[in-house]
Amino acid sequence: MGMNMRDIQKMQQKLMKMQEELEKTIFTGTAGGGAVTIKMSGKFEITDVKIDPEAFSADEINELEVMVRAAAKDAFDKATDAQQKLISGATGGMKIPGLF
Repeated sequence: MGMNMRDIQKMQQKLMKMQEELEKTIFTGTAGGGAVTIKMSGKFEITDVKIDPEAFSADEINELEVMVRAAAKDAFDKATDAQQKLISGATGGMKIPGLF
């Protein structure tokens, strides 16, 4: 598959637009059956944290901390997965060094 400079520029513009859209997307991670919910942008910035006050008591702080980490990882994994799908779809599966 021979790509000329124009094709490469078109792919680059397409990738930049897709990246901008991904950065605006919000991914929701949950833990503890929804007791902890974290929202993360496609830029991997945490935008919101919700904790169900009925789910934890003051002496369960350690459990709450574990749930917050789990929810953050869930949101991060979803954002990472979406980014990988975006790259794979845009490049036809080609590995391009330095992309994202």
